[in-house]
Amino acid sequence: MLDTPEAVFEALRENNERPYGTPRTVTAEELVEAAEQFEEKDVLVTALLELMSAYEYAAEHRKSPVVFARILTLWEEVPGSFSEWEARQVLWRHKWVTTSLLQVPDVPLATVDGWVGRMRDRYRAAGEGLQPVAAMRHRIAAHTGADRETAWDLWVTRPRERLSDCLACETRHQGLHHLDAGDDEQALRTWEPVLGGVQSCEEEPWVTQAHALLPLLRLGRTDEARSYHLTGYRHARGRVGMAEETGLHVEFCALSGNEGRALEILAENRALFDTTGAPLSLLGFLTGVQVLTRRLVDEGYDTTPVAGPVGRTWTARELLDHVSEQGDALAAAFDRRNGTGAVGERRRARLARRPPLAEPLALGLRTAAVPSPEGKPAATAPPVAASAREVPEDFVELVQKARELADAGRPGDEELWRRIAERVGADGHVHDPRLGPEERLRGELAEHRAFAAMEDEDKAAVKAALAEARELFALAGMPERVLTARARLASVGVEPGPEADAGRAELDTVLAEARALADEDTATAGVRRAYFVVLQCRAFLAHTEAMAALPDVPAELRERFEAAVAEAVAESERLDAPERTVNTRVYAADLAARSGDPERAERELRSVLRVVEAAGTPWRGTRPRGLLGQVLLQQHRPEEAMEQFHGALASAAAHGDTAFPVARTHALLGHAADHAGDQGAAVRHLSDGASRLDREGDAAGAAELRVELADVLARSDRQADAVAVLESLVADEAAAAAGMDERALAQARLLLARGLRELEEHRASAEQFLLLADAVEPWEEQFTHTLVASEAAVALLAAGREDAARSAYDRAVASHAKGPNPHAVAEMMRDFAAYAVSAKGADGLEDALGHLRRADEVLAALSGDDEDVARWYQTGATHYQRGRAYAGAERFPEALAELERAIAAHEEGGAQGEAPRAEAVRVAALVEANGLGRPDAALARLRAAITRCREAGLDQAAAILSRVGDEVSSRGRG
Repeated sequence: MLDTPEAVFEALRENNERPYGTPRTVTAEELVEAAEQFEEKDVLVTALLELMSAYEYAAEHRKSPVVFARILTLWEEVPGSFSEWEARQVLWRHKWVTTSLLQVPDVPLATVDGWVGRMRDRYRAAGEGLQPVAAMRHRIAAHTGADRETAWDLWVTRPRERLSDCLACETRHQGLHHLDAGDDEQALRTWEPVLGGVQSCEEEPWVTQAHALLPLLRLGRTDEARSYHLTGYRHARGRVGMAEETGLHVEFCALSGNEGRALEILAENRALFDTTGAPLSLLGFLTGVQVLTRRLVDEGYDTTPVAGPVGRTWTARELLDHVSEQGDALAAAFDRRNGTGAVGERRRARLARRPPLAEPLALGLRTAAVPSPEGKPAATAPPVAASAREVPEDFVELVQKARELADAGRPGDEELWRRIAERVGADGHVHDPRLGPEERLRGELAEHRAFAAMEDEDKAAVKAALAEARELFALAGMPERVLTARARLASVGVEPGPEADAGRAELDTVLAEARALADEDTATAGVRRAYFVVLQCRAFLAHTEAMAALPDVPAELRERFEAAVAEAVAESERLDAPERTVNTRVYAADLAARSGDPERAERELRSVLRVVEAAGTPWRGTRPRGLLGQVLLQQHRPEEAMEQFHGALASAAAHGDTAFPVARTHALLGHAADHAGDQGAAVRHLSDGASRLDREGDAAGAAELRVELADVLARSDRQADAVAVLESLVADEAAAAAGMDERALAQARLLLARGLRELEEHRASAEQFLLLADAVEPWEEQFTHTLVASEAAVALLAAGREDAARSAYDRAVASHAKGPNPHAVAEMMRDFAAYAVSAKGADGLEDALGHLRRADEVLAALSGDDEDVARWYQTGATHYQRGRAYAGAERFPEALAELERAIAAHEEGGAQGEAPRAEAVRVAALVEANGLGRPDAALARLRAAITRCREAGLDQAAAILSRVGDEVSSRGRG
């Protein structure tokens, strides 16, 4: 019942804890009505100020000035009803009214100017400085485009005052001034304190992050742009008060090749289309949507379904027409009001922007592809080298070019053979005799169908296509091509055992025939190529058998493989064609690496690369270079590995090798960069790898990379970025499950829950922990459920849901009885003990001690040989927490005794125990100095600990202890 001022004040306090949005605003309106019943106006003043805040941060700018008019009336009639803070707010919120009036085109500009004049008069009367007034004048000038430079000079040359906007907001507007002038670099330099976290407020850094996205993209600073999108949009999502910023994120996605992500943002923010309280912000949102839909339509996706205003379905074309009309009308309304064309000009400049990057920017998020109209591909492959894209129109030239690339062993012929197959298969096709026998061409096409089936691991299709090629080459009178088809048929897709024995016998026969042809004086280059293909197939079959036997390859198999490789190499030297055995030697390096001999693998691969370079066939070095990178990574040489991976990617791009595993190589680059300590590069390559795997349809592989990406981000103190990536993985359970097995999904959810906890989003963290606990409860290894239930209990406690937390606590204890996880359970019990004292002080001591006794019981039940739990740490942590509990209840002698026990326990941990030992010393010194009145003893304790920390290399711990010592000394002198 809101029938007393105290009840309304309490309700106002509760409402103040809610996030800004419709529920908070509606409640604030109701509380104003409740406050009007009381004769004393102090509660009404507070309620009106709360309502004005709700309107301000929920973008109800039409209503905010009306509320402020009521506040001013009360200020004039009953100034004694305002507290000191509320009195200051009367002056402060004049600025809010200025920005609110600017947001609404129905308000004449003269009214806005007149309001700023009244603001100036009130500030003068109150003895306040006028820099905030100059800031508002500049805000109007920036909006209208009139006298911008004059207003700028009058603002920035004045010193900040008590009522100036917060430093972060002023920095944002200063950067926007430079951005409007077209100076991206100066804008970003200005914004550095905000973007770097030095300056922040209720709105920052998230608003500035949105404005910085495209400048960063234009300057090639893509890592920062990616990060600011991940964190900035996550904050803006669903907030009506951030409609303009949401539009900037949509625009950024559209111009960075992430149209699918932009469509997801639209679907999450459909309510923004219908907001009317902040027309200028709405215009910013609609313009971002127009950039997106224009790109979709221009690319042929005009009938693609998109999310628009609620109440009907929309296509990209329909939404484009709608937002174009609405946006044009709003811009025109502002320009009429302002008497300038500035708003329309800025809008047209945004709409004229084009993507500044040649390729899509990988964001690291799981994002659905753009839904495609019929006949339009859902996604396009990444660009390849220009040479590979040049497809002759003349059919004879097309076939000749494809044969030329194939004969040279050059990549890039796959697309040509695909075009050839389409032309041959078309109605009315007539073979051109200039291309030789028709059977030859059809045999070549069958051979390339086999190669494609190999990539898909379709053994039956491979064998059928090779058998067809064999027969067609025989009809074409090409014995050397018959031999290569036979050799491939005998070696590809063969299982160890009788099938391999038969294949080996066939290869021996084929090899003898191929050698006889190659040794003839009239042997052509084609015959020699066929001979080396047969030698390679022989080595490949031996490699297959040896690989199947790993990790312990029998001597017979190893010798057979070594002999096949040696013969191929010897023949290449005899016939002066060492480059023809590159693939065979790569098999040897691969087996060496997988057999635990990376040094031999490295020697082999470096030799291969020298052969490739000497032969002038750099395209043959792409795969050896990629494998060398893996071998170097295996030897813990990540920097050298990165160099090789970069080289392999560059080679694949230069030579149009579309079959090279680019996505997996980016993944390996990410691993290597992480190991090399270059987390920025790791994020870049893991994001790119995941995006490419999405395009290839490998959802599971992409999800695996994103979990690794999130881990790298979290370890790089970019927890918000990590959470954004993980949320994209688990947001849609069905889609996530399609790409991840239950354990991978559980790992992602665990990382997400912990990341949310680090961000102090405790309610969301608790929800994820509870979902995870339900998911892992059926698992056989119950210790996992115990871990999750324990962390869920602590998360619920931090979220203020005590009853649910205690239920989760009991669930964890019960699970521990079936699947012990003493570390997790004891940690949970200590956290509950800490909470009991922090929440209730001395009254919570017995509750805290009860939890700690239970933790002791958990640890006492451990067997002596349990290696999974560091007993010294657990024991020390429990003594430490008991000491903190006694100290909180002001039972200082008992507190010091427990802390001494904690110090002794951590001593047993050796080097690992030094950091927790230092923390126990810190608290013990404070108890000794402040609680027991023994500062000299405390200082002696601290001096010894500081020396010990420095000797252990714990400089930060030593600095903390030094500061404590300084505080103790200063109080002693006082």
